[in-house]
Amino acid sequence: MKSMETESIHCINCITGETGVLSFKREKMRETGIAKPMGKELFYGPGLIDIQINGIMGIDFNVPTVSVDDMIKATHHLLADGVTTYFPTVITNSDEHILRIISTIASACEENSLVADCVGGIHLEGPFISPQPGARGAHSEAYVKAPDWELFMKFQKAAGGRIKIVTLAPEWEEAPDFIRNCTESGVIVSIGHSLANTDQVRTAVAAGARMSTHLGNGIPLMIQRHPNLIWDQLAEDNLYSCIIADGIHIPDAFIKVVQKVKGNNLMIVSDATCFAGMEPGEYQTHIGGYVVLEKNKRLSVKGGLGILAGAAKTIRENVETLLDHDLFDLSTAWQMATGNVEAFLSNCGKEIQIGLEDYTIFSVQHSAVRVEKVVKKGSLVFEK
Repeated sequence: MKSMETESIHCINCITGETGVLSFKREKMRETGIAKPMGKELFYGPGLIDIQINGIMGIDFNVPTVSVDDMIKATHHLLADGVTTYFPTVITNSDEHILRIISTIASACEENSLVADCVGGIHLEGPFISPQPGARGAHSEAYVKAPDWELFMKFQKAAGGRIKIVTLAPEWEEAPDFIRNCTESGVIVSIGHSLANTDQVRTAVAAGARMSTHLGNGIPLMIQRHPNLIWDQLAEDNLYSCIIADGIHIPDAFIKVVQKVKGNNLMIVSDATCFAGMEPGEYQTHIGGYVVLEKNKRLSVKGGLGILAGAAKTIRENVETLLDHDLFDLSTAWQMATGNVEAFLSNCGKEIQIGLEDYTIFSVQHSAVRVEKVVKKGSLVFEK
């Protein structure tokens, strides 16, 4: 059994601004005491939470070949980036492939305690979305289908009950009953990749839908001025909003408006693909298409006239973007990626546990967040 000791460091709570001493356990390697930051101001805050992420550093959560070892590596990559809880997001695919992928994620949780601690649940984004172009986004039309509770229960069984969030389009006739079933079983339902009208949004919320998936994305470029799906979701007090704050998917003005309307009910997600953390260049995807990753992390389809091919910034980099664009202060930006998310999960999801002793310790230099140490369940799990 490993010998542990307690280490304490002086740092600033990035949410409250108060300076204090943060203590955590680590393997016994040196004398105990209180360490002071050398040459840099250290901050700490709750560990980052990403409830929509599709991959990291070349590891894709949406290929049937993803392995237990891949999930372990992805967990370590995310911890090094300050993420202590994440929801691997599985998008529209064949039933067979979805079953295989979520079974692998479940196996990784069963075989590795760190993965189990860090995976807050699985986010199933599809296949119960709109088949219409624009709303469907990059999801394959071949596998889109109406909400099917019996099929979902097969997915849930394969996941060992770990599916905690489902994104769907509420315009399907079967959606209200499906949403009610999910809500009663403790699964959070989110509206996304949809062309729902005002009545359909209201019906979905009345049935139990509580979240908007990447609001402002997953809809056609040209929509009706009003009413439209964005206004309808913003107007629903019972809907929390998620946005991709990477400076690419939506403009700053939209982010400011959503924050003014939703306040603490606004959360940021990365929606990162496997290209997050990779060097700029041209890559071939598993479906045979080519994408271009630019230096500014814009990911687009090669020859697609700038059409986005997903996100390539981590949740930490989303926080950096909010700071760099001078949209919010550190406290507000960090809260969107931590406290707001934790409150949402506590209010809307049953049996979703977020670690009470999860911390990210970091420095900030010209809006750049540099992760120094990460604490999970009170113990040091990453050190720069």
